[in-house]
Amino acid sequence: MQGDRTLEALRALWACEEKAEHGWVLDAVAPSFQRRARALAGEGLVETAGRETRAELSAWEGRPVRWAVRLLATGHDLLAYAGVRPAPMSLEPGPGERLVELAPSQMTALRVFVGLAGELKSPPATGLAEQVRTAPYDRGTRRWQLHLTQEQMESAAYGFWLHRLTGSAAEANRFGRDFGVLYAPGSEKDSPAAIS
Repeated sequence: MQGDRTLEALRALWACEEKAEHGWVLDAVAPSFQRRARALAGEGLVETAGRETRAELSAWEGRPVRWAVRLLATGHDLLAYAGVRPAPMSLEPGPGERLVELAPSQMTALRVFVGLAGELKSPPATGLAEQVRTAPYDRGTRRWQLHLTQEQMESAAYGFWLHRLTGSAAEANRFGRDFGVLYAPGSEKDSPAAIS
């Protein structure tokens, strides 16, 4: 089982497990679930009850329990991870946004910049960290795709300028060449401003 089908099956199992009296989803509760449960067990996401556990469950239920299943820690973790997984980005930039495609080295520099947000006097623009976190990678162009506002682009230019002073100038130069935004120090404001 792959992707969405796995998550759908885990969610269904979790919903049944939350209501289960003994922490196991029993054959009578979800009779059609047995095949999916086997597949999930094969992926290490659920545990199927062994003979001894089924005997105990049968005693509690007052009837024979032919199979029972419950989520393993990995199944719980997958559900938690899927809940915060970045949603697919829309293909078109929203109002006031521009498609910005970054090379892997640029994205690495930008991740460092947004990762330091709490330590910087001029932190990244609002929403830039979320754009960096959810950006998809296009294997065809070998570029990370972000939808950035002008303010976010100027903030990214500042991050590339910091990277330039501590490492490589290539990322800032490429960003300036491709998008016409470069950071220029010496602004009278406390926050960075970019020049186009």
